[in-house]
Amino acid sequence: MKFDDRKNLWLPYSQMKIADDPVHVAHTDGVRLHLADGQVLIDGIASWWTACHGYNHPHIIDALIRQVKSMPHIMMGGVVHDQATRLSSRLATMTLGDDAMCFFSESGSVAVEVALKIAVQHWINQGASLRKRFACFAGAYHGDTTGAMSVCDAEDSMHAHFKGYLIEQFQATVPETDEQRGVFSTWLERHHQELAGVIIEPLVQMAAGMRMHSANALRFIADQCHQFGLLLIADEVATGFGRTGSLFAFQQANIKPDILCVGKALTGGTLPLAATIASQHVYSQFHSNDPAHALMHGPTFMGNPVACAAANASLDLFDAGAAENRLEQVDKIERTLGDSLLPLLDHKHVVDVRVKGAIGAVQLDAMIDVDQAMSFFRNRGTFVRALRDVVYVAPSFVINQRDLRTLCAAVSGFVTLG
Repeated sequence: MKFDDRKNLWLPYSQMKIADDPVHVAHTDGVRLHLADGQVLIDGIASWWTACHGYNHPHIIDALIRQVKSMPHIMMGGVVHDQATRLSSRLATMTLGDDAMCFFSESGSVAVEVALKIAVQHWINQGASLRKRFACFAGAYHGDTTGAMSVCDAEDSMHAHFKGYLIEQFQATVPETDEQRGVFSTWLERHHQELAGVIIEPLVQMAAGMRMHSANALRFIADQCHQFGLLLIADEVATGFGRTGSLFAFQQANIKPDILCVGKALTGGTLPLAATIASQHVYSQFHSNDPAHALMHGPTFMGNPVACAAANASLDLFDAGAAENRLEQVDKIERTLGDSLLPLLDHKHVVDVRVKGAIGAVQLDAMIDVDQAMSFFRNRGTFVRALRDVVYVAPSFVINQRDLRTLCAAVSGFVTLG
């Protein structure tokens, strides 16, 4: 029986009435999407940056098959299992330290929700109940759930029409210049008693069109948080696990956030899983004889054993002794993206070209029709989806140079024909 692709399925970020028919994928392999009509596309965006090891990686597939045969799911209310305890220990060690605490959920947006709740309750448990708001940044995107939407860009984002419905937060400019740093510091001095924390996507605001800031700016923000006693939340749902050239973007600024959110590539793009990781300093305010100090949050499928098994297998592939060095692959991708895309700066319709790790973005002087762009790239054997006025590639780390150059050639073709 053949089903109508559009009859009952409501697609994300899409005006269904006028959108082109979706690309119907039959199966995946490595960096390729095999379509139902027989066409094969090189995937340039790794399923929204999740499939860092490529699709169907045998080590991950084997791990999740073994786990689903043993225990597909168990609730975590008073229950633990080996995959979750192992994963939490590994994540803590590689991020905030051996004594950090990991709270699992099913999506990056929920990981951010949990981070915001932890930050607010961190202060409530100390009697500082007025510290309930956050400083966020222009261009920010932290998810589509209510709390996460409130710390997205309030004016220039897909959530702008929810103004008045969402909690109003404080929005700042990422402080790159001395003038911006002075403004940010003065503002924090005036408002820090109202704040539970500051939240940022370290180095790259990916959903905003791959907007990038320096490690120095990130370090300055962290220093200011320390100076004014604020919690720093790093949202690495999109940037974590090698995408920017280091395992986590915050490491390039030689800082450690108080709370870290990870997701997307955590399972290598196989199953939904995210984690909110809190430093011992933050967690200590919850570790109490008072039941009211407990974190009252519990996603039904948090710490799903199969998802945790996939995540543990994915982390195996990042280990120093792994057969393929993922960060070396990212470094090679970065060099090729720079060589291929930076010359487009000379084109009359190009505003900027940005390259960082396995991210290459070309910003144009006009908004891009997403459907038209996808059709253009599909006709060239590639799958690329534009963001606003930006066409970008963020491929799997296992992509070979030939396929990567094919993606870059398609981007160049799109820009020059525009």
